[in-house]
Amino acid sequence: MASKALFFFALLSFSALAFAENEDQDPGLLMNFYKDSCPQAEEVIREQVKLLYKRHKNTAFSWLRNIFHDCAVQSCDASLLLDSTRRSLSEKEMDRSFGMRNFRYIEDIKEAIERECPGVVSCADILVLSARDAIVSLGGPFIPLKTGRRDGRKSRAEILEEYLPDHNESMTVVLDRFAAMGIDTPGVVALLGAHSVGRTHCVKLVHRLYPEVAPELNPDHIPHMLHKCPDPIPDPKAVQYVRNDRGTPMILDNNYYRNILDNKGLLIVDHQLATDKRTKPYVKKMAKSQAYFFKEFSRAITLLSENNPLTGTQGEIRKQCSVANRLH
Repeated sequence: MASKALFFFALLSFSALAFAENEDQDPGLLMNFYKDSCPQAEEVIREQVKLLYKRHKNTAFSWLRNIFHDCAVQSCDASLLLDSTRRSLSEKEMDRSFGMRNFRYIEDIKEAIERECPGVVSCADILVLSARDAIVSLGGPFIPLKTGRRDGRKSRAEILEEYLPDHNESMTVVLDRFAAMGIDTPGVVALLGAHSVGRTHCVKLVHRLYPEVAPELNPDHIPHMLHKCPDPIPDPKAVQYVRNDRGTPMILDNNYYRNILDNKGLLIVDHQLATDKRTKPYVKKMAKSQAYFFKEFSRAITLLSENNPLTGTQGEIRKQCSVANRLH
C-alpha cells in the first residue's frame, strides 16, 4: 500500500513539473501572436501608420529605416528607440544614425495601442509592424511578419558600429555583416533597394563632389547634385539633401537599380552594388523585374525582422518606447 502511495505521489510530482515546464515554454515568434491578448493590435498599428503617413509623408521612410537600424544591431529589441541616460548613450545619437527622425510618432502608435491593450504589445513589435505597413504605403509588397518580440532594457550604442555597415565600407564588409544575420547576397541587394525612397543629406555625399567630382558619377547627374549640395562642408542641421530617386522618390520600386547601373547612385555603397561582380548580376535582374525585387526584398525583411529577438520572459514590455521601465 505504501509503495502504491509513493508511486502515485511521484506521478503527481512529475505531472506538476511537466505542467510547469510547459507553462514556462517560450513559443518564440508567431504569426498573429496577439490574437488572444490583443486581437486588434495589428489593425491599430496599420491604421495609425496610414493616418500618420497622410499627415507626414516622410514617416514611412523613417519607419523603413528603423527596422534596419534596430534589427541589424545584435537583436530586434527596440534598443534603437531608447533615449540617452546618465549612464548610456542612445543609438539615435550615433553617427550611423545621422538623419533619423520621427521617433515621436512611434510613441503615438504606442499610446494608441496602450489605450486598447495596456502593457501587452512591445515597442519592438510596433517598430517591425510599422515598417511593414510603411512599405505598403510606399507602394511595396505586404510582408506577413511574425510577432511576439519583447523590448530590450539597454542601448547598444557601444557596439553599433560592429554590426551596422556604413555607406562607405567595402562591399565585402557589407555582405559579411548581413551574412551574419543569415541574409545572402540577393537579400542584401534587395534590402539596399530601400534607397529607392527618401533622401540623402549632403553631409553623406559631399566627399563624392568636393574637392573633385568622383569620376564614376554620371555627368548628367552631377549638376543636380552640385545644385543641391553647394557647400563642401554642409551644415548638418541645414535642409540640404538629394532625393535618392528623382523619378519616383515616394515609391518603393526597382527604379533604384536602373539608376545605379546608370551611375546615378548617391552613395559609395550604391556604386559598389552596381559594379561588384558578386552583386551586379542581382542588380541587373532586379532592374528588369520588380516582381523579383519584391520577392527578395520580402524574404530579406523577414529574416531581418527575426534577427535574434527577445521572446518569452526575456526583456520587458515597455510602457514608453523611449524609456526602459526601471527608469519610467
